[in-house]
Amino acid sequence: MPRNLYDADHEEFRATVAEFVERSLKPRAEEMLAAHSIDREVWREAGKQGLFGLDIPEEFGGMGADDYRFNAISAEELSKFNAAVSSCFGIHSDVCPPYIVDLGTDEQKQRWLPGMASGELICAIAMTEPSGGSDLAALKTTAVRDGDDWVMNGSKTFITNGYQCDLVIVAARTDVTKGPKGITLFMVEDGMPGFSRGRKLDKVGQEESDTAELFFENVRVPDANRIGPEGMGFIAMMQRLPQERVGAAVSNVAHAKQILLETIDYAKERKAFGQPIGSFQHNKFKIAELVTAIEVAEAYVDDCIEAHAQQKLSAVDAAKAKWWSAQVQNDVLDECVQLHGGYGFMNEYRVARAWRDARVTKIWAGSNEIMKELIGRDLGL
Repeated sequence: MPRNLYDADHEEFRATVAEFVERSLKPRAEEMLAAHSIDREVWREAGKQGLFGLDIPEEFGGMGADDYRFNAISAEELSKFNAAVSSCFGIHSDVCPPYIVDLGTDEQKQRWLPGMASGELICAIAMTEPSGGSDLAALKTTAVRDGDDWVMNGSKTFITNGYQCDLVIVAARTDVTKGPKGITLFMVEDGMPGFSRGRKLDKVGQEESDTAELFFENVRVPDANRIGPEGMGFIAMMQRLPQERVGAAVSNVAHAKQILLETIDYAKERKAFGQPIGSFQHNKFKIAELVTAIEVAEAYVDDCIEAHAQQKLSAVDAAKAKWWSAQVQNDVLDECVQLHGGYGFMNEYRVARAWRDARVTKIWAGSNEIMKELIGRDLGL
């Protein structure tokens, strides 16, 4: 099916991202795997190509694109390379900037946005805690007012970019009596006394991504680092989660689609019993099912991208896109492993890594079960 979502300007940007992948990412693929992180030189190169400034106004060093379709193209091309880089870059460029652009003061924008756009300042966002995953309203990290500062205590876990980030947006409880209305957002900066990181977490997949625990022990955060009004952090997160979830959906589909295309090529070349394995009726029918599943998922996600570009995407529709794309991604990649046979279980094959990398997509950005809960509530159930 032809996609009618993008115009010539979008496709020109796609070529830029694809060239960056070929020139800067693919030659470093094994290096990133071994280091369990993305070298800072790569971050700066991505910044020079404009990958990080799409949501940042030009006056603060960004592209000021104001068109989510450019974000989607970046996510698609990066996901074709691998899920981990797409995730790390997406958190930095797609998830974090809107908090500062929409809620930050002019001083905060001048202080942080140019470095984020250039890739000099790597950003993370810290919501999830060891005691609770998707239940953001129950977070326990606290920030207590002390003069012009806030004293922060607590911990976060599973934080993408957490090990090498220069900036981290932290959700903390500033009023223990107000539930969700007692949560405030702060920018914690590298080097603040009491702010430390645990080890890089040993994950099943996405080894290129540095994922870490963060610890806050009497960290004095200036009130000038508070993002948005006191007590409005939970609402701010809920308002911006649809962008994170549609971004996840874009990556899920693009990731699975690329590996499926590579699997089709493999099925044409690999022979058994004197003929290509793709010519066997079962495999031919299976591949037909997988192609159809990807194209149907892609069509719905494309509609969500367009709706979000017009600021019309609802939280419920974003939840649908997130859980469904994650399920399709995992189903498709599992079948791709099967079509590769024993080679599909070898880490040297992209299909094996992709299969492992994809498993987390049914958990993060709100688990698939939470997404279904949101959809069910919207139906009055």
